[in-house]
Amino acid sequence: MRPARLLERILRGDLANVDFTDLVNLVLALGFQEVGGRGSHRVFARVGVTELVNLQEEKGQAKRYQVRQIVTLARRYDLQVEDEG
Repeated sequence: MRPARLLERILRGDLANVDFTDLVNLVLALGFQEVGGRGSHRVFARVGVTELVNLQEEKGQAKRYQVRQIVTLARRYDLQVEDEG
């Protein structure tokens, strides 16, 4: 799923059944960069955002509370998907 479309979907409140890879692509499209992680955890940071994003896959899906965290950050910092080219 395209990052912009996924962002619209989760901002509407549809947080279930989000593919982990799609969420990672969304986080990257929002301007975050992967800064580390260990094992199954992937950690992302973005200039101007004080919180780190820690994502962990569960059976190919993103955890719902982590999707909710992305929604909160997108609203708090007015994050938009960067040009998809």
